[in-house]
Amino acid sequence: MTQGNPALEAAGSTVATLFENRARTHPGRVALQSGERQVTYGELADRSRRIAAVLAGRGVTRGDRVAVVSENRTEYLEVVLGAAVLGATVACPGLRAAPGELVACLDLVEPAVLITSEGATRKFTEVLERRTEPKLEFGDGFESELSTTVPWREPSAARPEDVLVVIYTSGTTGVPKGAAISHRAEIARSSATRAEYGLAGDDAFVAWSPLSHMGAFDNSVSTLISGGKVVVVDGFDTAALAHAVATERLGWLLLMPGTVRRFAEVLREKQITPKGVRLCGVMPDLIGPDEIAEITRLLDAPFANTFGATETGCPPCSGDALAVGVEPRRLSKVQSAYCEIRLVGPDDEEVPDGQPGELCMRGPTVFSGYWNDPAATAHDFRGGWFHLGDVFVRNPDGTLDFVDRAKYLIKSGGENIYPAEIERALLRHPEVLEAVVVRRADATWGEVPVAFVARAGDSVTAAELIELCGTQLAKFKRPREIHFVAPETLPRNASGKVVRGELEKHA
Repeated sequence: MTQGNPALEAAGSTVATLFENRARTHPGRVALQSGERQVTYGELADRSRRIAAVLAGRGVTRGDRVAVVSENRTEYLEVVLGAAVLGATVACPGLRAAPGELVACLDLVEPAVLITSEGATRKFTEVLERRTEPKLEFGDGFESELSTTVPWREPSAARPEDVLVVIYTSGTTGVPKGAAISHRAEIARSSATRAEYGLAGDDAFVAWSPLSHMGAFDNSVSTLISGGKVVVVDGFDTAALAHAVATERLGWLLLMPGTVRRFAEVLREKQITPKGVRLCGVMPDLIGPDEIAEITRLLDAPFANTFGATETGCPPCSGDALAVGVEPRRLSKVQSAYCEIRLVGPDDEEVPDGQPGELCMRGPTVFSGYWNDPAATAHDFRGGWFHLGDVFVRNPDGTLDFVDRAKYLIKSGGENIYPAEIERALLRHPEVLEAVVVRRADATWGEVPVAFVARAGDSVTAAELIELCGTQLAKFKRPREIHFVAPETLPRNASGKVVRGELEKHA
């Protein structure tokens, strides 16, 4: 509790208290839906308080961690709200984690209670058998205990700067770090996203991407504190997504790279007429322009021209959307109004407009550091700004062009090559589903770019793609080789991102 300043006390709203206000305002409105199951706001408030009592009965208090290892399901979000009442933190290792990775994620946060689903228990049997924390498993036993538990009656113990969630970053080397995201940051992320994209309080959201990641988690929490419905879907289930598009008035329909073309095919085949979508898509830099034009036309919704991170939310670049039915020729980003940014060189001094620099940000949506990793936190927050590790160029009109991750830079014959430039060029071919460019050692040039490409068919050749790159890029930036691969053979980490280091070994 903040002592001695009643004004600060009056600013002490948290995710738990804001949600419970929504529950009092419209208890009969549907808050969660999964298949035929619906949970109203009143029922969700009751269930979350019962979960808080169950956790407290196992010794969980303010500041403790509750780890949840599960597929997407309504109970996942119920636990988040229940832990929030106690001021506890939910840690979210993903189901895609390898056993050793899961152990490292759990050891990092030292959970007071470990909650799993039946599927997670089956996948990680050996790991879970060695864990000593009290355990719960979603299912009949969990429901039976809730039904006989008296709801927690104490006021919410959380404070705005308490950590609501630890989301593990998708680092491509080593053990993922745990990004600690506070109640304050989650509320600010909700406010910024809804203000900049015009999302209504009662818009529905489909949580199909993993709730252990920022996209589904942030938007689900935002929806529940705003009064909308969260439709919970376990994974990229095109039938369920199409049904949601046809029957729900949606705010932001997240569509990740690799899913846009497939979902467009489903919408065409089923002749789906959207009930209403305000915004679709994410990460347009990794999606072909033709795909963007088609999906926006089918959904009659603009495409989010975002750039954010687990650590920052949708800012720093969430101020723009791509027009419906248009193949974008540039993907310049507009800075969010809810943050400050700088572009800096290796000396952390600002670079002039037109020169690449690392993006640094500060603002209310920023996370609270990496859990139990003071060295990484100090490094990335040096100078009072969070350093994202992403390189941008500021244009004369103030917009920002994404260049690449700083660590992916290829040094070839004294020239700088950023893989994202080549990947965007390759994605302009309609047959290219996914493109990943990595460095390969070269006796003459030091390093050269090599591309791994997943294609829709086999009609396009490597020579044609290299020629395509030559029409858009300087000669030295063209990939020296193109390896065709099946999308499922690309090595991925726990959050689904391609592990470039593995591809570099193959290159």
